[in-house]
Amino acid sequence: MMWETLDTIRDFGRIHEIASVLIRYGFGDLVQRIGVAGPLERAGKLLRWEGAEEYLTMSTPVRVRRALEDLGPTFVKLGQVLATRVDLFPPDWIAELSELQSSVPALPFEEIRPQLKEGLGEEPERMFLRLEHKALAAASLAQTHRAWLNDGTAVVLKVRRPGIEAVVEADLRLLTRLAEIVESQLPDLRRYHPREVVQQFTISLRRELDFAAECRNAERIADNLRDHGEIVIPRVYWQWTCERFNTQEFIDGIPGRDMEAADAAGLDRKQLARVGAGITLKMVLEDGFFHADPHPGNIFYLPGNRIGLIDFGMVGRVSEQRRFQVAQLLHGLVEQDSESVSEVLISWGSSDAEIDEARLQIDVDSFVDQYRGVPLKELRMGMMLSDVTHILRDHGLMLPPDLALMIKTFLTLEGLGRQLDPDFDMASEARPYLERALLHRYSPRMLMRRGRQTLLGAVDLLADLPRDLRRLLSMARNGRLRLQIETPSLQAFGDQINRAANRLTMGVITAALIVGLSILANISGGVSGTWISVLVLLGLVSAVACGVWILFSIWRSGRGG
Repeated sequence: MMWETLDTIRDFGRIHEIASVLIRYGFGDLVQRIGVAGPLERAGKLLRWEGAEEYLTMSTPVRVRRALEDLGPTFVKLGQVLATRVDLFPPDWIAELSELQSSVPALPFEEIRPQLKEGLGEEPERMFLRLEHKALAAASLAQTHRAWLNDGTAVVLKVRRPGIEAVVEADLRLLTRLAEIVESQLPDLRRYHPREVVQQFTISLRRELDFAAECRNAERIADNLRDHGEIVIPRVYWQWTCERFNTQEFIDGIPGRDMEAADAAGLDRKQLARVGAGITLKMVLEDGFFHADPHPGNIFYLPGNRIGLIDFGMVGRVSEQRRFQVAQLLHGLVEQDSESVSEVLISWGSSDAEIDEARLQIDVDSFVDQYRGVPLKELRMGMMLSDVTHILRDHGLMLPPDLALMIKTFLTLEGLGRQLDPDFDMASEARPYLERALLHRYSPRMLMRRGRQTLLGAVDLLADLPRDLRRLLSMARNGRLRLQIETPSLQAFGDQINRAANRLTMGVITAALIVGLSILANISGGVSGTWISVLVLLGLVSAVACGVWILFSIWRSGRGG
């Protein structure tokens, strides 16, 4: 059992904590099925199997969310990542996991002072004109403090919680082992691809722990949006930034959740919705690099109907090929082109997935047909994308990991847009971006680029051809060349011929026995009649057995055996 490879007391202690939380929320069967209970009890870690009754009245998604919250920051972050996997979980699960909050009490400033001093080279108060010791906000991985530079500029100092990296790495190690066990021993959960989900989560969380990487993300997005004055990205102050903390410009605006304050400030909510949609569509469909967590807590409304965007720890990346596929999918939904939608969904299926393309096309036709004749402004793109992921789940298809964040971002964006403006028309906002993305794919510059890549690939192939031929000839001369041809249909035909030959052979043997018995029964003289009778009887039994075997073989063959 894989749990038995754990070699530290801390690992066993954490596993005991995880098992206890799962049992408390009514998942004791899962604890037993993955084989955790036995090793823990042998190690002296007693498990309490009772006490889950009060939680069983809750729905399963609620119990999962509560359990993740109790398990701490790593598992809260895991739940937030799972909330982006609209292709794996139905809407009620996504809605519940989206409620996960990582707010925790802030640490006293004296506990974070040592790592600030180590990174800055001296006491933090000497580096800033003013530094508030009371935290502005706190979460599971970090907390923020307001500060002012010597020139009076207001900034936010974001500091990683001391010791959190070791805790996260230990939990990631346990999650990796848990995913391996679940995938090998629980076939009904294998379709959720636990190892792939944990691997994606591990990469995402390690990036989020690097606060310097967050600042690089912010500067890259700011550079992509440099011509859009309606969006404000906080400036990074690199002299006070490293892996464990960063310093960024303080954005003083109206929080994204406060609609009343936005109205009181005289802001145009319709314009704010259009600005947010346009910026996100540009990041996704044109830049291929986008803010992947645009919830109201990371958005501020500023004078002049501008939007401030903060917290770039979670970003998404979409390749040029994926951007074209996304544009093709969304354009197909808006224009009711079911063939384009099916083509994209099939291309997203894994190479080993068995796809019933005819049934998929029927489901997509039915789905797209329900929007036929519906005015563009009445289309709900978020709901349409959610329905597409439902089709993916029904056909055992899984979104490529780089697209899960993108679709969740679209869903969040449309929800925020409708919160600002109940008549927000996401489809109309998206249409020009989709058309530009499709035209860009076939622009002369892109065609020349792909043609050049194809030509260079062909040249490389031709350049390598003489060398490859020499290697083949050398292997042939040395007797090391082997040619293996697999033809499953011919193999099946050969098996049928082999079985038929076996039956024919047994038929000949049976016929020979019967003829021999007839001759033996007519022998007279020179041999005892008793011995003849015994031989005739044995031969008769053998002939009957052969005949029964032949009949049974023919019957099995007729049934496809």
